[in-house]
Amino acid sequence: MLDQGAPPQSRSHPSAPGLGARLMRRKPVENLVAEGGQGEGGTLRRSLGLWQLTMISIGATLGTGIFVVLGEAVPKAGPAVTLSFVIAGLTALFSALSYAELAGTIPVSGSSYSYAYATMGELIAWICGWCLVLEYGVSVAAVAVGWGEYLNELLDGTIGVTIPDALSAPPGDGGIFNLPALIVVLLAMAFLLGGAKESARANTIMVIVKIAALLMFCAIGIQGFKSGNYENFMPLGMAGVSAAGATLFFSYIGFDAASTAGEEAKNAQRDLPRAIMLSLVIVTALYVLVAAVAVGAKPWKGFNDSEAALAGIMKDVTGQTFWGTLLAACAVIAIASVVLTVLYGQTRILFAMARDGLVPKVFARVHPKTGAPRANTVIVSLFCGVLAAAIPLGQLADATSIGTLFAFGLVNIAVVVLRRTRPDMRRTFRVPLSPVLPAIGFALCVWMMGSLSAVTWVVFGVWMAVGLVFYFSYGHRRSRLATADTAVSAQK
Repeated sequence: MLDQGAPPQSRSHPSAPGLGARLMRRKPVENLVAEGGQGEGGTLRRSLGLWQLTMISIGATLGTGIFVVLGEAVPKAGPAVTLSFVIAGLTALFSALSYAELAGTIPVSGSSYSYAYATMGELIAWICGWCLVLEYGVSVAAVAVGWGEYLNELLDGTIGVTIPDALSAPPGDGGIFNLPALIVVLLAMAFLLGGAKESARANTIMVIVKIAALLMFCAIGIQGFKSGNYENFMPLGMAGVSAAGATLFFSYIGFDAASTAGEEAKNAQRDLPRAIMLSLVIVTALYVLVAAVAVGAKPWKGFNDSEAALAGIMKDVTGQTFWGTLLAACAVIAIASVVLTVLYGQTRILFAMARDGLVPKVFARVHPKTGAPRANTVIVSLFCGVLAAAIPLGQLADATSIGTLFAFGLVNIAVVVLRRTRPDMRRTFRVPLSPVLPAIGFALCVWMMGSLSAVTWVVFGVWMAVGLVFYFSYGHRRSRLATADTAVSAQK
């Protein structure tokens, strides 16, 4: 029996496939796996073990929601922001189960883009990949904006000088150009150009620093805990909780960063599912703990969209600037690791899409000495750096959330489709109670997308329209499967 996902050249058709068939053409799992690591002019190096993969996931996740977005979320939910973190974490958990199964079955760099290509066809894969560009690329910019806030806290606490608003805030937030945001992206780019192993080593150090910083915050912040701050637990109702949860979901995108390292992992099928689940458990526990302490130590109305909320709480509790300055120093390091690992994930997704011919081949070029896609890294870094310097944090965070939720929803569908079309495949991890849990994961993603603002939906719609124009004008005709179709037709 022929595999439904078999490449066009393996079939016999009297004529070239129609438009519908071309949009639904799937790439066989065996081809995806066989091409692992292969790029233009070189190959990616398999140098990452379970420890490094887990640190990549934690590095891409831990810090974003606490150090940066907490100040955005508390005014939406009040003290119930802790519940918002739990809801966002549960939504991520259901999707993480699906990611873990697919990462162990299809251990490649394309993450959910590749999973969709193998199960739902080229058009859906492109839409998913385009959402991942929004998820990863825009989140790099969003986190970089928050990094500048903590850098100013650090400078103020050490030398009494801050970067002027004109050079530390984007247009619309009282500035002209956010220079610190651009700088942190360029620093991450420099690490990534050295190769995956070197970047992972730097990331591990930064992750240890950020965990220590958050535990230090809890130990000091609990001293200022006031139960009265929780008396009106849900002042804005469940709508506020869900709205904050949708924004905070932006904080959980990191767990799938490990899946983008599928072609650089030593034992991808075994280690990727473990790294995904382990990192999500650690991150969710820390998020809820820190949020609970933060709201207990400071009335929720006092957050006022501050991107450096934790450092301010440390100052208020101790009455000294030292502890807030120390936390700001740790946050500068911690948030830099998020930029590093998420930027890494973005480059690897574009690497996979370029290898399939859906985006220009320049993104698939691999430097023979470092084993890194250098041109890809430079292009993506410059794009994200300029974006971070020019757009306010809140708009970036919500745009990232909707792209993330859409991609996660597709992953929940993909795991069910692959179970039905390829039940014989070896799976190192299986989602329990499938298809029930993937269906719940999909429904939660849809619900949280519905909690986002109309403006965010408009931005998402414009983004998708631009992506479809690019696909039909470039990727649809240049994909490797399309090239194979053309070659078969020419031989008849």
